[in-house]
Amino acid sequence: MAKQHILQAIAEYDDRGSDSFHHVFGLGLSTDYTLLHEGRSYDAKAILGVAHRFATGRLASVAEVDGGLPNSVEILRKRGFEVTEPASASRAAARPARAARAPRAPRAATTTATRPAPVREAPVAICPTCSMTLPATGVCDTCS
Repeated sequence: MAKQHILQAIAEYDDRGSDSFHHVFGLGLSTDYTLLHEGRSYDAKAILGVAHRFATGRLASVAEVDGGLPNSVEILRKRGFEVTEPASASRAAARPARAARAPRAPRAATTTATRPAPVREAPVAICPTCSMTLPATGVCDTCS
């Protein structure tokens, strides 16, 4: 994922607004990790999921973003973005490691009857040469 994909996701976030952005892409709101860009705060998890869509044409699932969030945060930092960590993560890093805990019992499944189904957008066309998203004309601006 290139820096331009992250910037595209940030622009999409700005255009749609936070609530619409999360609803359209079906990503839950996360306040754990915050992406800071040009004086504004963004949901790092949501930005990563949509940036993945711009890079690959496929929206990253919540599980993919959640499962690899520490690595994803590192990706953002390597691309020059500032990411704040939750207070609990910084405190945990300062403490010595503890013995492993017993696994917790799985949580009961929650119903989604009160939450509207996310609106999924059609997959975007990708240039087979440079992997950039194609404009509506279907002709790559970079390769043509």
